[in-house]
Amino acid sequence: MNSILYEDNHIIVVEKKINVPVQEDDSKDKDLLTIIKSYLKEKYHKPGNVYLGLVHRLDRPVGGVMVFAKTSKAASRLSEQMRTHQIEKKYYAVVEGTLKEKDTYIDKLYKDTKLNKVTVDNRGKEAILSYERVKTYKGYSLADITLKTGRSHQIRVQFSSRGTPLYGDQKYNPNSKVGEQIALYSYYLSFYHPTTKEKMEFKMPLPDRTPFNYFQ
Repeated sequence: MNSILYEDNHIIVVEKKINVPVQEDDSKDKDLLTIIKSYLKEKYHKPGNVYLGLVHRLDRPVGGVMVFAKTSKAASRLSEQMRTHQIEKKYYAVVEGTLKEKDTYIDKLYKDTKLNKVTVDNRGKEAILSYERVKTYKGYSLADITLKTGRSHQIRVQFSSRGTPLYGDQKYNPNSKVGEQIALYSYYLSFYHPTTKEKMEFKMPLPDRTPFNYFQ
């Protein structure tokens, strides 16, 4: 089971492991939704199907904090927060090159669903992120990124399009080597509890793996 950070009757917050799909995909590998449903079914001895609402996603190779809804009411309230940008997500990324101290990127991103690839293209939807450079090391920069919109592959494409692709990104970094793991991690998540309205915040440390550990 991916590690559980918080659980009550309405929500469950977990750390998604790298290379685990959030939903079932063509690979038929065990996905996070199925894993959590099995855990809930076993823990609470539930017969039949277990409800679990998907509120947001992480790309398969990316790890980090995710919240799931355990009731349909919680799912609709969290989805509304997602739509109105009340859910805050922050990421650590290691990119090639030396970034400016801080910047905001605004682009139109277009997704080719046949190729599952995203490009900067005026036909697309607006994508906004801001970042601060945390440190540099031997031609790499560690960026602390706040997403303003949640477009598919957004961070990967916005940095790659500016000549600073993410370390190990097999799809958008031509320099990445086979076997390298993408250096992108969703370390922070905040939202308002769907029933108590209390602000919930979850924060994880910098992952202890290459290339993040260059910056420890």
